[in-house]
Amino acid sequence: MSARASEPEIEVRPPRETTALFGHHDAEQMLLQAYRSGRIPHAWLIGGAQGIGKATLAYRMARFVLAHPDPSARAVQDTDTLYVDQDHPVARQVANGSHGGLLTLERTVNDKGTMRTVITVDESRETIGFFGSTASSVGGWRVCVVDTVDELNTNASNALLKILEEPPARSLFLLVSHAPARVLATIQSRCRKLPLRPLEVDDVVRAAAEGAERDRSDPALREAAEAAEGSVSRALALLGGQSLGMHQRTLDLLNTLPRLDPRALHALGDALPLNDRAGLKTFVDTIDRWLTDHLRAPDAGANLPRLARLAEVWEKINRAARETESFNLERKPLVFSVFNMLAEATSGRPSQAR
Repeated sequence: MSARASEPEIEVRPPRETTALFGHHDAEQMLLQAYRSGRIPHAWLIGGAQGIGKATLAYRMARFVLAHPDPSARAVQDTDTLYVDQDHPVARQVANGSHGGLLTLERTVNDKGTMRTVITVDESRETIGFFGSTASSVGGWRVCVVDTVDELNTNASNALLKILEEPPARSLFLLVSHAPARVLATIQSRCRKLPLRPLEVDDVVRAAAEGAERDRSDPALREAAEAAEGSVSRALALLGGQSLGMHQRTLDLLNTLPRLDPRALHALGDALPLNDRAGLKTFVDTIDRWLTDHLRAPDAGANLPRLARLAEVWEKINRAARETESFNLERKPLVFSVFNMLAEATSGRPSQAR
């Protein structure tokens, strides 16, 4: 195994603590106008690529509704953004998870101290008690952010669906998804869909500069933003030469599929030591983006069997990556497993590089 030291991770504020939003003006206006109307849909499915600001927008909307519970109030009617100052009491409560009108469903740590790979049914059932009680927020609003709905297991999805089918008054669900088309159809049918596009490079630079506390003129920041394909989290993961190198090495191997080079795969696995979360994230994000591009390609529908194989592989890869991260498993088996699955999916034939 390589003795390369893992690069230091950039500490990034989580979405619940982030009050700034870069890009997504149209999506923000859609939420604001719907709220102003007094007839806002009770559930929204906020979809798009990973790391482009979906959860940031969801929490921005949650803060605004909880801080301005009357949609007809002058402050709501006159504003042109969903911004709530970070020193506002609601913003502080949302940031530290203490607001009684907000429930967040996300993966949690189990009793062994490792991150779960899914959102469990018991966690999803918390919505029943939450929406069945009187909200402590002034105005009676209850808001649920699901980050992400992709990580709900089957029973958890069904438990969420029950409350979505008969939502109480003044309830708002903000469901974040990296793959909204694959969300349970019955959940999709009860949500207003709000697709977000990848950010422009300049927006990625601005957002990453704030997240990494770097000057926007930093050449490394611009280089990472250009390679990030519209994702702020990917740009932050790429900051620094080692992550950019991992991105390029992975991309080079992807571009040779379905052919596999075992020596290159061994080298790639050696470049991902244990505890290198940044490198693992870069590897997985590069794979994820490559698959997304192929699934959304204009000619993708011309070969439906291949499309189905890629969609199935996408799910398996993400599950394997979550388990590798959660249990801090050796990275090399993941690298070989991922590329063997991709080679088989792209060629239609079994392939086993070792």
